[in-house]
Amino acid sequence: MPTTATAASSSTQKRRKSSSARRDDEAPLIPILARKVREVEAKAQRGKLGPTNRVKFQVIAFLVREERARVKADSEIGDATRSELLKRLDGVATILAKTAARDTSLIQLLDADQVASPVARRMRRDWLLESGAELPPDELIITDVAPAAQQVVPAALAERQVVPPAVEARMMANPFLAPDLTARSPQPAPRRRLDGWELMGPLYKAFETGAGGSAASMDLPDVPEFDRLSPKGLDVMPHQSRFLEAVRAGHRTFLLADEPGLGKTAESVLAASVAGAYPLLAVVPNVVKMNWAREVHRWTPQRRATVISGDGEDMDAFADVFIVNYEILDRHLSWLSSIGLKGMVVDEAHFIKNLSSQRSQNVLALAGRIREEVRDPLLLALTGTPLINDVEDFDAIWRFLGWTNGEKPGPELMEKLDATGLTPADKAFYPQARSAVIDMGIVRRKKKDVAADLPDKLIADLPVELDDEEGRSIRRAERELADRLAAKYRRILEARGNRGLAAGEIDHDIVRLVAQNELDESKAAGSGAENVFTMVRRIGKAKAQLAADYAVQLQRSVGKVVFFAKHIDVMDAAEAHFAASGVRTVSLRGDQSTPARQEAIDAFNNDPGVGIAVCSLTAAGVGVNMQAASNVVLAELSWTAAEQTQAIDRVHRIGQGEPVTAWRIIAAHTIDTKIAELIDSKQGLALRALDGVAMDAASSDSVQLSALTHLLRQALGGD
Repeated sequence: MPTTATAASSSTQKRRKSSSARRDDEAPLIPILARKVREVEAKAQRGKLGPTNRVKFQVIAFLVREERARVKADSEIGDATRSELLKRLDGVATILAKTAARDTSLIQLLDADQVASPVARRMRRDWLLESGAELPPDELIITDVAPAAQQVVPAALAERQVVPPAVEARMMANPFLAPDLTARSPQPAPRRRLDGWELMGPLYKAFETGAGGSAASMDLPDVPEFDRLSPKGLDVMPHQSRFLEAVRAGHRTFLLADEPGLGKTAESVLAASVAGAYPLLAVVPNVVKMNWAREVHRWTPQRRATVISGDGEDMDAFADVFIVNYEILDRHLSWLSSIGLKGMVVDEAHFIKNLSSQRSQNVLALAGRIREEVRDPLLLALTGTPLINDVEDFDAIWRFLGWTNGEKPGPELMEKLDATGLTPADKAFYPQARSAVIDMGIVRRKKKDVAADLPDKLIADLPVELDDEEGRSIRRAERELADRLAAKYRRILEARGNRGLAAGEIDHDIVRLVAQNELDESKAAGSGAENVFTMVRRIGKAKAQLAADYAVQLQRSVGKVVFFAKHIDVMDAAEAHFAASGVRTVSLRGDQSTPARQEAIDAFNNDPGVGIAVCSLTAAGVGVNMQAASNVVLAELSWTAAEQTQAIDRVHRIGQGEPVTAWRIIAAHTIDTKIAELIDSKQGLALRALDGVAMDAASSDSVQLSALTHLLRQALGGD
């Protein structure tokens, strides 16, 4: 691709000219450049440009220079026309400059010596041909440069790499990975009819325009006659079965874009079992790490999962499923790339949409290594929101799945496109191109599409790890409270005598007495001392950021969300996070006037710009109708089952057209987990007493008292 005015002038001497005196006939390329630069400007106004529009920007900049040189050198153009054409080119250049000022990373693309990729050269060629130019043969045929081998661990991260001791033990136990005898050396791709075309832009356009109008979801097999996957006590839902049958049939790459609440995590866990894709790596947001481990245990109890935290000191290197959050993946790249992974899941895959981020580069490098070493690995991108700002948000996900390399489609997708017999110059190409990408493995179902598969109301627990200093402090406080209760128990037992208790046996009457005394003292002390009430409040504050972050992800996936919290400081922290994330909210609190409260409810139900309602469990738990949402986030647990039910029923009401999902955020390894169990047992009491459902009998003690007796029995070694 020439980079000087002389070369530009020589490469355009063969352009055909019309005898018409119209300015566009004198410079037919300028209208094309004007149209393209407006497209780039419009994209830039919505955020940073994606790869395709960055290439457009570069090609426009080059052709403006080339066209200016040609106009100046063309002796057949009159002075007035020349002046007008140069003015129009200056207008295009001005828009380029303004766009570069908005996104400064574009400035380097304005350099005349900037190396142009094959994609850029093909785009330049196509625009010149569209303008009527005649190009020499060496500019018509453009070949791709063989890609350089990508390093999984970039030099900048080399010093940060860790190898957990358990991983060293695994490697010593099995120093030689079993070879994948099915893997093949890459063969040169056959020449195809579309090799000379720039195809990424048309592929994005096919989705941007919704070509064809059908839902973006591939055809899936029918539900199998027998459920061969569910462990005892669980059932795979029909829509999940259809996905898993596609895996059983040999499909291995999916963009699973189902709405939250439809069981994407369980589907992924079972897909790994069907495909035998172990070891499996799951890269997930920090807030769902614990839930992933729980789902592996629930759905594939014969498999072991390990959660990687920090430098991985406590991980199980002999596990089948490794679960790591995005933030710490960078320090584990080295050993993960050499342990023989057979599959990889990226949860909330829209997190990797920014290709310039280290997070995205880490994920793509690992996926590339897996594809190099394994034939047909299982690669799953999970997200309810694959597109956030622009259709080019697909780019990173498609690269992760191996469907494209960013510059052109991969061999399988190219074969599908070639089979259409069409080119981007044909209008009919776009719906068929969209269908070809969908058939690569896009699966998108909404709640309303599979409503018959779902319960009308589902409470889904989302355990989170409080692994910061506040979390460690909370766990220390719990241990101190339990030790204090145990000391009281032992003093009473010593004073009353053993009374025939066997060694290790616990006197449950004394346990209840100690717990009741602690509860009475806690109520009298209020918030001035460390007790079960202040502890639960601290847990709520520690969960606030994680709960709010999950609510943001949920809102971007499904639309409106109702966020319940018990304490004002938790609501304040959540609202600050929502504002920082660009999500509009309304608030329902106890100190609001009736008109202000109704105004907030109406805004949530009727204003499409309001994404989340932040509600007090006590103030907004009754007398409120928020049917515009079908998803509820419970950031803090209530002390009563009835309060939780009332909160969920603000959404689960007559007239609600979709199944309702309530997401309970639970702090793992704390008293929060026991409180959730106790609330569920109280709900079981109501089902047994009022609805005639066969449920185990529950204690009549309050949740607070039961939680304290649990702590004490645990400290005494009896629970």
